[in-house]
Amino acid sequence: MGRAILGPKNSGKIGASVIALALLLAGCASLPPANVGPTVTTANADLGQTGYVAEAPKTYQLRASDEISINVFREPELSLSNVRVGIDGSVSLPLLGGHSVGGKTTHEVESELISRFIDLGLKEPRININIASYAPSLVTVEGAVEEAGVYPFEYGARLSSAIALAKGPSRVAALRQVAVFRTRSDGIWAAKFDYNEVSRGTMLDPVLEPGDRVVVGTSALSQVWQDTLRALPAFGIFTNLNN
Repeated sequence: MGRAILGPKNSGKIGASVIALALLLAGCASLPPANVGPTVTTANADLGQTGYVAEAPKTYQLRASDEISINVFREPELSLSNVRVGIDGSVSLPLLGGHSVGGKTTHEVESELISRFIDLGLKEPRININIASYAPSLVTVEGAVEEAGVYPFEYGARLSSAIALAKGPSRVAALRQVAVFRTRSDGIWAAKFDYNEVSRGTMLDPVLEPGDRVVVGTSALSQVWQDTLRALPAFGIFTNLNN
């Protein structure tokens, strides 16, 4: 492969080509302008998005490692402070023993405990449950992002939040190839999202669940552009791509 010194005759042509390549490379992960108006909030079953939602539930469902306080009015010996929900979703209570709370709201658990205490002979029990601390919520973000890693997120955060936590897509990201892997009762399932459409508001921006794994795909063509630019010698000496 020959080499050419940048001179007056070819400097403009080569320089323009390099600038064009650089602009293409810089823009390959750029996001489209948002559509004005309501955003899409329905899942696309054809892309495996069944079960993904646009809004977090209004009521929180207890899960493993949450810490809750159970106050039985005027019954301090039956009350508990900062008891951690076990990996099996249950807590151990005085007189009652183990009680399953995972996947239930605090109000649902209160009603269940009232019924159980009534069965034990407690008259008109009044029970209040508070969440002392929430279990950590973590999402893994990998692939063509600036800083892949495992990140904590707040309840109600979305796919766009996960990518933002990873400092956004890299320049070689294939924004139409974003996968979210989620563990369900029957195994691990994958759903596909087009982040260009998500950014426009024309595709669901799903709420994250603890343990989700987000993988942003890589554009092979963009990688070729990047490698080509890196291979070009600096300061006026260019590889002759025609030889």
